[in-house]
Amino acid sequence: MVLAIETHELTKRYGTQIAVNALSLDVKQGEIFGFLGPNGAGKTTTLLMLLGLSEPTSGTARVCGHDPAREPLQVKRLVGYLPESVGFYEDMTAEQNLAYVARLNGIEKSSLPRKIEGLLDQVGLLAEARKRVGAYSRGMRQRLGIAEVLLKDPKVVFLDEPTLGLDPDGTQKMLDFIVGLSRDKGITVFFSSHLLDQVQRISDRVGIMLKGSLVAVGPIQELAKQKLGVDQERFTLEEIYMRYFREGVPAQS
Repeated sequence: MVLAIETHELTKRYGTQIAVNALSLDVKQGEIFGFLGPNGAGKTTTLLMLLGLSEPTSGTARVCGHDPAREPLQVKRLVGYLPESVGFYEDMTAEQNLAYVARLNGIEKSSLPRKIEGLLDQVGLLAEARKRVGAYSRGMRQRLGIAEVLLKDPKVVFLDEPTLGLDPDGTQKMLDFIVGLSRDKGITVFFSSHLLDQVQRISDRVGIMLKGSLVAVGPIQELAKQKLGVDQERFTLEEIYMRYFREGVPAQS
């Protein structure tokens, strides 16, 4: 088993407040991992440490075999990140935005036009490639964000609320695309969402954070049997999540 993400006792403190408490977690290469928890649970802080944007107080993390705290540039070359609110230059076209990001990442110029065309086609934006991004809908921006993430041919992608604000058709297209990243390209997808029905539809495993601690991790079916005592035909992820949320008791591995 090849691991894309590993953490051991990863901890982040802000003064006396513990944002992430001794997080130990493994995510396998090519899997879709849903990272769940209420606001303030430590999800964003964990994500920032994995991306090399925040140093842990103690503990270790490895992403694609690299330590984000000591080798942040190596990690950034191998991962992509789609934040909840994607930022683009409004007065530039989709093509121009991607070309600018590509130059910042040192992507070879000679192959860039074909690469950009292929990515825009892949996310369904080829017909709008020369439209200014300021005129894009939220769904189009999200798809352009995915194209930007894929510019570097990442091994791992981090997605923060990737379907928030999308209509049902846009949501389904985004979920299908995320599944394709894993199943067709072997890319590890680590994503955070409050929309638990969507997480249940596409995740191989999930982790639930409460008050800075990982209280449950595993395939959804196993968590259902463990916490609810039911099989996979008689539960929703929301029921599992709310049971952990109400009890706040770590799962026994």
